[in-house]
Amino acid sequence: MVASAILAVGILGAASMQGIALTRNVDATELTRATNLAAEMIERIQYNRKNVGQYAIDTSNATPCPQSATTQPMARGDCQQWVTLLSNPQASGLVNVRGTITVVPPAGTLKTLLNENAVTVTVQWTGATGVTKVGRPKQVVLSTAISPE
Repeated sequence: MVASAILAVGILGAASMQGIALTRNVDATELTRATNLAAEMIERIQYNRKNVGQYAIDTSNATPCPQSATTQPMARGDCQQWVTLLSNPQASGLVNVRGTITVVPPAGTLKTLLNENAVTVTVQWTGATGVTKVGRPKQVVLSTAISPE
């Protein structure tokens, strides 16, 4: 009888650990997807580094892609693809996503000489909800310095 009670407690403990592991796995998947979205945009900006100033983007604005289609086609295309990816929950795997990119021109003697622009990409979303889990706001912030060629 004592052995049955110990076995029952052990099985209940294992079942609760399974639920916690599943929740953490979903959180890790969301974090990975958001990090990949932010890193992809930083790579796009680095590839088009001579136009780094054109990448100030906020996907919550009415016109998130202010770049000119004729003078900045690559920056505009990057912006439109990123906005489309973020706004599609099936593609991004995230809910209520907002992406922002801030580009700060060089300030200070050394940064002016090196022409380094501080670029920060932020991806915000609402975490997954479940029976015992309330969705809460989350965010990933990646920062780097990009110098035009």
